[in-house]
Amino acid sequence: MEKKKDLRIIKTQNLLYASLIKLMKDKSFEEIKVADICNEAYINRSTFYSHYNDKYELLVDFINELKNNLLSSLEKNEHIVNTKDYYIEMIHLLLEHIESKKDIYSSILKSNRSSILIDIIIEVAVKDINKRIEINNIHKGNVPTDILVKFYLGAVTSIIIEWLESKNKYTKKDILNYLDELIPEILV
Repeated sequence: MEKKKDLRIIKTQNLLYASLIKLMKDKSFEEIKVADICNEAYINRSTFYSHYNDKYELLVDFINELKNNLLSSLEKNEHIVNTKDYYIEMIHLLLEHIESKKDIYSSILKSNRSSILIDIIIEVAVKDINKRIEINNIHKGNVPTDILVKFYLGAVTSIIIEWLESKNKYTKKDILNYLDELIPEILV
């Protein structure tokens, strides 16, 4: 049985996450100091250090929390059999998740030139796609699975970043319609 986390710890971690994201709207991660995070969160540095060794550990913990949340969102896509429909629904779920946390992802994107955002999306989507390929034994082509997955995800990630950066130029529906036209009916 998994031990429940103390609510005070969860509250402090959420406060630190929110403070980090708020600071990242105006500064790059490298410019942010632990003191800045503590001041923003209205906590003592000793409280910070009782949870994290440094700001990098806080960032890693926060990113892992985002990844777990995103993975949970993608689990809604397990019932789809058709590969093209699976990819379209996966992208829809990714966009829904990102839109629900748009401030967070925009801050990450603005502060870190998209590298962290790309890593989050790719890592989570690769896990989901590989799980699907393994369960359904989908891939039978000559291209190795890891190359195939990264090929499609590179395009998807670029489109998601364009959607975030375009500031309402495209709607989620627009993006999904474009992808529906771009993704072939039969994927190996």
